[in-house]
Amino acid sequence: MSTGILSNRICLITGSSRGIGLGVARGFAENGASVILHGRDENVLRQSSATLVDPVKHTYVAADLNTAQGPRIIAEGFLRLHERLDVLVHSAGILGPPGIPLAEYPAESWKDVLHLNLTAPFLVTQALLPALRKGDHPSVIFVSSGLGYKGRAGWGAYSVSKFGVEGLNQVWADELEAEGIRVNAVNPGGTRTQMRAVAYPQEDPMTLPTPEDIASVFVWLARADTAVTGQSLEARDWVGRDPAI
Repeated sequence: MSTGILSNRICLITGSSRGIGLGVARGFAENGASVILHGRDENVLRQSSATLVDPVKHTYVAADLNTAQGPRIIAEGFLRLHERLDVLVHSAGILGPPGIPLAEYPAESWKDVLHLNLTAPFLVTQALLPALRKGDHPSVIFVSSGLGYKGRAGWGAYSVSKFGVEGLNQVWADELEAEGIRVNAVNPGGTRTQMRAVAYPQEDPMTLPTPEDIASVFVWLARADTAVTGQSLEARDWVGRDPAI
């Protein structure tokens, strides 16, 4: 997938020390982008950054987005490194307690999931709008879920948060289109991650695509010449496709 189509693009990816976020970061780095990783643990971020192509081009910001200060800390950390932001990917997220019906769902878990999966992406986007406005054909990408299209029993706050992400995507897209800032969402589908293993412990992970396998659609949306906005795309449709075409 290495093409250089993201050369000179500055990309911040939340929740990118592992899982889907790290897979997207690797796809961006392979295509020439300068990547800023984000996570909570600096040691893990340092190790993850070292796995990217041309690691000296990339850096990271540590912040806990599940705190009131987290969105501000990540924005301030980014702005100490760069004045402009070309691509913002919201990959940070948590599952919450699986299999618990809403009638028994813990209020604190509800609050945590909704904050990290929905409120934090809103606040981070808001805080980084000045940098996005300085960006080169800027693109914002939310990570959604099939559970944001149709709710299912036992998925509690996670499903509700992803419905919210779909709405957040559409509202931001409509409000920012006149400024030339594109906003889209991606449903990764089943992917070989730790979160997926917790949600589906009986599933054979080797039957699933890796985070790197689904990175193509993110690379395509990150390109400066992609004109799509306000859409929700299926990553599975892009597995094996060349994002340069």
